[in-house]
Parts: sequence; structure tokens; C-alpha cells
Amino acid sequence: MRALRLGGQGSALEEAAREVAAGLASGDVAIIPTDSVYGIGCAALGGNPAHARIFELKGRERSQTLPLVLGSADDLARYAEEVAPSALRLAKRFWPGALTLVVRASDAVPAGYRAPDGTVGLRVPDHAFVRALCRALGAPLALTSANLHGEPPARGVEELDPQLAASVDWVVDGGPAPLGVASSVVDATGRALRILRAGALREEDLLAALS
Repeated sequence: MRALRLGGQGSALEEAAREVAAGLASGDVAIIPTDSVYGIGCAALGGNPAHARIFELKGRERSQTLPLVLGSADDLARYAEEVAPSALRLAKRFWPGALTLVVRASDAVPAGYRAPDGTVGLRVPDHAFVRALCRALGAPLALTSANLHGEPPARGVEELDPQLAASVDWVVDGGPAPLGVASSVVDATGRALRILRAGALREEDLLAALS
């Protein structure tokens, strides 16, 4: 396991992102900070063995697919299809931020990263390192909370399960997660949006963005 402490912005942050991205491109698994909680993830590339490894490390069922993290809100058009206008309004209001949209996956999403019903969760975190990592990788990250299945998510590296941290290839320390609460999840696949998890965003704020 390689430990990396983020200590700057600009070129220093971009260099750290390129370093971790090179590892992810070769099949590494990393624990990284986000705006909500710490996440464990891999490059969302077809045939990447790191994808299955995350489920094994967390003790998570493969039927529970991993959300994809994007580097820019512009990527929504690439990885989703038939996005409802209401979902576009939420993305415009809350991205970058702690909002995960469940949408119909486009063909750009590798088959192994789609749910059985053809959907995928997409998010653009309000965290400069994560977005830089996606840009350096040239692909989304398959990312879920960095905890054993059923346990509370980690808000900082000191809260990580020691065995989980020792089992990954990278642990990136970005200090405490600003929000400390998992993202809100909204199902945007039907005629009406459904809030699946309130999370970091209040229900009234989500509804107000649609009015």
C-alpha cells in the first residue's frame, strides 16, 4: 500500500492525480477523499480486475453496482442517455456536489458497471483532486464508500478500517471530508424523480431546484 498526503493545489494537485491515475490505469485500487466521505474505487474500464476486487474487499454483493464518478458535468451527456429535463436541472444546480443521479446508462458505460436494469449512478464530486484524477485517467472512477459493507463510512483516514486500508494499493489522505455525510441519491429513470437517499442534500433543497 502506498500512502499519499495531499498538500497543495494547482500543479501539485495535478501531479498527485497523475501519479495515482497511472496506478489505477494498471489495475490498482485506491482509497481517496471526496467532498462527502472517503471512497474506495478503481478505473471504470472494461475488464479491469480491480472492479471485482472492490466487492471482495468490502464484502459487498455484486448485485449492488458501484456509482461512477465523473470529472465534469459535461460528461453526463456521454455516460447517460435520455436524461430527463428535471434531472438536468438538478445536475446544473448541484454538480459539482454531493448528488448521485441514477440514469439510463449509455453504451459508453462498460457492461460490467451497469446495473441489471441498464442503469448507472453518476456523480461529480465537489473535490478538486477527484475531478483531476478522472481527467488524468481519461475515464470515470467506480467509487463507493471506503468501509466494510454495513459499517459507517469513513470521514477521514483515521476512521478507515485498518484491514481495508492495508488491502488497497493507494491511500490518499486529503484531510477530513468537508461534509462527512454520503451523497444524496435521486432516481431519474422514471417520469417522476424519486429520492432514494436524502444524504448530504436536504429533500426540500432538491425539490426547490425543480420548481
